[in-house]
Amino acid sequence: MNNREWMEEDLRYIWHPCTQMKDHETLPLIPIKSGKGVWLYDFDGRRYLDAISSWWVNLFGHANERIHQRIAEQAGELEHVLLAGFSHAPAIELARRLVKLTPEGLSKVFFADNGSSAIEVALKMSYHYHRNRGERRSLFLSLSNSYHGETLGALSVGDVALYKETYSPLLIANIQTPVPRDQSPEATREALSALEALLEERGSEIAAMIIEPLVQGAGGMHMYSPDYLRGARELTARYGIHLIADEIMTGFGRTGTMFACEQAEISPDFMALSKGLTGGFLPLSVVLTSDEVYNAFYCDYNEHKAFLHSHSYTGNPIACAAALATLDIFADESVLETNREKSVRIAENLKRFRELPQVGSIRQTGMIAAVELQGFVPEERIGLRVYRYGLEHEVLLRPLGNVIYFMPPYVITEEEIDLMMDVAYEGIRGLGLRAES
Repeated sequence: MNNREWMEEDLRYIWHPCTQMKDHETLPLIPIKSGKGVWLYDFDGRRYLDAISSWWVNLFGHANERIHQRIAEQAGELEHVLLAGFSHAPAIELARRLVKLTPEGLSKVFFADNGSSAIEVALKMSYHYHRNRGERRSLFLSLSNSYHGETLGALSVGDVALYKETYSPLLIANIQTPVPRDQSPEATREALSALEALLEERGSEIAAMIIEPLVQGAGGMHMYSPDYLRGARELTARYGIHLIADEIMTGFGRTGTMFACEQAEISPDFMALSKGLTGGFLPLSVVLTSDEVYNAFYCDYNEHKAFLHSHSYTGNPIACAAALATLDIFADESVLETNREKSVRIAENLKRFRELPQVGSIRQTGMIAAVELQGFVPEERIGLRVYRYGLEHEVLLRPLGNVIYFMPPYVITEEEIDLMMDVAYEGIRGLGLRAES
């Protein structure tokens, strides 16, 4: 079957995420047959450079042989066993290694199976911790412009206006505090001042503050200083509020360090990890927390004190094996050092974007870069136009509104970086040329 035949079959049956399906009356849906490295291949033999790591999950390239082999070995030995009353070696080994890798104080690991589920776990665990200690804290605090997932709890603590307007009757109690407007010291001070004022007024009501450290992913790759993280950690600790670090996107080397929190030298009360955890092969997530939180649930039988959360596939052995293979690659290869060199190459390519009148701002943190466009109204859907241009020129770009961003797999070469940036540059430049004509 060719692309068109697969596309017709797909549209007959599948409802796709984050998609207005009517768009596919004119926008081709691309069925992918295979992948290797940074490249995806369709059924007609065309290829596409995966500049966004397939929604930020793929670290070491498609069909990575090392991860593939570890999965195959595990599948032939144990595919799954419940994690209630039973355990298995891959989960134990993964938990031990994550505790050693993550900031000090994170000593217990709770498994889930996707990023949104991890956020639900952290929110519920924080609320229940306070409840077990006799405190009624049912309010959650997050940053403006934030995104933490699309299950109801995760959606509640995000700040996506469209989602909140649509689902507001279903959401849990939440408030926002301003995110620093940029990475400057002035912006950091202003945002911390606003946070301190809010906590002085309502700190006793708040169970936890949840943040995307350094980079707000779905919020247009908005970036802020590590100094804000340090200040937020100090303030939340002062008011007995948990700090939840949502490192689902920023974890595993994306920001230049293994975890973004390292750049602020802080230890959160909870850390949520997913996406790159398995190198993009399988769904898996974890929530790490402290002995203090764990001990608040540890007691003789009391059904009200036990943490009430489970997934059928919690700690799946095959997914844990993929995660262990991913950690092995970090341990055996100079991934972070090589990424820093590739980040410089991306930065060099970004310089020429500044000459384009359509570009409002440019930002970069590690292997994450973003070009924000200006002078267009939402109805023009300029992101969609850049997306189309990219596909026509062998690059998968999936803009966030008017933000064109780059988050490629770490195995990308310098030549492939140049191609990725060249196509994006020409796609953006073409917007202006079409507008002038």
